[in-house]
Amino acid sequence: MSTQGYEDELRSERSYVAGLYRQLDAERARVKGAYNAAVRGNGGTPMERDVEVRALAREAKRLDVADNGLCFGRLDTLSGEHSYIGRIGLFDQEDGYEPVLLDWRAPASRAFYIATAANPENMRRRRQFHTRGRRVADFTDEVLGRPDGAEGGDAALLAAVNAPRGDGMRDIVATIQAEQDRIIRLDHPGVLVIEGGPGTGKTVVALHRVAYLLYTQRERMERHGVLVVGPNPAFLNHIGRVLPSLGESDVVFMTTGDLVPGLRVTAEDTPQAARLKGSLKILDVLKAAIAHRQRLPEDPLPIELGGVTVRIDAETAEWAREEARASGLPHNEARTAFTEIITYVLTERAIARIGRGWLTREDREAWERVRADLLNELANDDKFTAALDELWPMLTPKTLLAQLYTSPERLRAAGADQVLSRADGDAWTVSDVPLLDELVDLLGRDKSADQAAERARKDEAAYATRVLDMLQVDRQDMMDDEDHLLAQDLLYAEDLAERVLERDTRELVERAAADRDWTYRHVVVDEAQELSEMDWRVLMRRCPGRSFTVVGDLAQRRSAAGATSWDTMLEPYVPGRWAYRSLTVNYRTPAEIMTVAAALLAEFAPEVQPPESVRACGVQPWSRQVTEDELPAAIEEFVRDEAGRVGTSVVIGPPGVPGTVAASETKGLEFDAVLVVEPERILADGPRGAAELYVALTRATQRLGVLHRGPLPQALTGLTETVTPAQTGSQQPA
Repeated sequence: MSTQGYEDELRSERSYVAGLYRQLDAERARVKGAYNAAVRGNGGTPMERDVEVRALAREAKRLDVADNGLCFGRLDTLSGEHSYIGRIGLFDQEDGYEPVLLDWRAPASRAFYIATAANPENMRRRRQFHTRGRRVADFTDEVLGRPDGAEGGDAALLAAVNAPRGDGMRDIVATIQAEQDRIIRLDHPGVLVIEGGPGTGKTVVALHRVAYLLYTQRERMERHGVLVVGPNPAFLNHIGRVLPSLGESDVVFMTTGDLVPGLRVTAEDTPQAARLKGSLKILDVLKAAIAHRQRLPEDPLPIELGGVTVRIDAETAEWAREEARASGLPHNEARTAFTEIITYVLTERAIARIGRGWLTREDREAWERVRADLLNELANDDKFTAALDELWPMLTPKTLLAQLYTSPERLRAAGADQVLSRADGDAWTVSDVPLLDELVDLLGRDKSADQAAERARKDEAAYATRVLDMLQVDRQDMMDDEDHLLAQDLLYAEDLAERVLERDTRELVERAAADRDWTYRHVVVDEAQELSEMDWRVLMRRCPGRSFTVVGDLAQRRSAAGATSWDTMLEPYVPGRWAYRSLTVNYRTPAEIMTVAAALLAEFAPEVQPPESVRACGVQPWSRQVTEDELPAAIEEFVRDEAGRVGTSVVIGPPGVPGTVAASETKGLEFDAVLVVEPERILADGPRGAAELYVALTRATQRLGVLHRGPLPQALTGLTETVTPAQTGSQQPA
């Protein structure tokens, strides 16, 4: 294309995209007006207005994210037709509702991502726009259908991967590659496993898949939302803007430590304890711990009833315990059956003694009258309640587990390893979360608490009735004005009470995050290789439909209880219903750095093929040996140097080194520059240490440096060794 032709095309494209922004602004104004009208309540029932307000609020959010990169490309068909591709879809309502901008998720947009010179998908050209704000700065064309037709088709991708990193992950909607697009649009109703090495974009692909599923299955998914589970809060914060940037906000972000609402994780387990808690064998321990609390009295427990003394003996308690266990109900709910047997035996014994000589079973009415009096007496007998609490206590998950951990005797009774013992039972760890969640189902609800809540609801209803009575007026005093509506014309008292108690105006994300029993239509699990067997039980409960996108890399597993194979973790829950896809291209880590990381990978996971880097950065990774005294100054030098550059940086090291973070805290994150401190100490932690070091080495997108005090690990001997302080990114061999 000639220079003049390019300029003419650029002016035309700028004009078209400017028109799209005018239409976007008009659509925003329309939605805002409709929203304001709905809030004012013009017409419809309150429930209908509430639904409309929420729908319009979601639409406003969808339109608000489109300012940046509204339109990023164009497809030209062989017949000469043009289709513009963007973040959202826009339609010309004056021209038969024709699309003027295709949503990137629409089927008609797919060729933008998968068409190649060899397989052009009936397309002649793919054009990619580079924008600044609302203005098209320039564009590149890729002519499809002939091998030599590219005019910079990779320019947008290379610009994106070479750009300095910011505070959070960016979407890749304008640069999705063919292998990524096939996964994003995969029509698979069950569990999809996406495995890929560092930098392959598996996380961002999973998030774009969520956006695609919400687009194609919105009616099924949006009322229950999507759960995204990540390894740590920093990671979730890093990825948190991707889905909102694609117009999707009904997504809950959590770590596995957040899956029990209100729980605060304050401690960390030893690898041995984490492995035990993560295994399904812990289920037997939990059940045994509950059974151990269902006790028989060592000596008969005396109860004063109807003026006589009756006793709860071991034989009676054992009968009651067998009946309660046979009910199949959770522990707290089965207490009713236990109590009924105990109550029956005590009242029968008391009646027999009280009525000796004057009351027989044939006098059924008198017998039942006496029983009713005795039942009422037992219900108000604190000593009887205390006896029940001793034999069949009401338990909460936290109470049971904390008391188990702090009692060697209870651990032995439950058949648990003493490695679970700890002094502070309430010092919760991430590995405790699935156990606490499991105990919610094993223990069941506290019916007395539920009954108290029901009494509170009825009290509120009675209060509302009194309020309505106060509002009563004589209709004659209102002069038969038909325009007046009385409160009782609108609400019954119980309806009003339910509105006071149950009306929940929180957004879906807030409600879902606070509700342990909330179920999601789809769940994304990132760094899934770290999840234990027990973690998967929790997540499967959260998604009964078993619709998952699972993202991970088995070579990066550091958890002692994590996955060694996807089949082991998933087959028990979704036999034959899970699919596996892999990503093989590394978009983040330049070839110079990946060569170093691949040497380490070959040592601890030789069966794993490292991903192929799509680019080189021209900067060789370096290493430098320092003394203990020199180490702090060397770290400060790196931090000072990187502070003067555009982009982000991090210092990763073993525990106890000031100014460093653990590799586990950087999982899933990326930085322009990374300094790895004392890799020999990181590696000394066995297989877990090797995975940690692999993670650390693959966080950098441009520059990697290594400071070591001891001998450099064999896998890293290919680094350029420096012996004098040097600027990271431009070192020369000594």
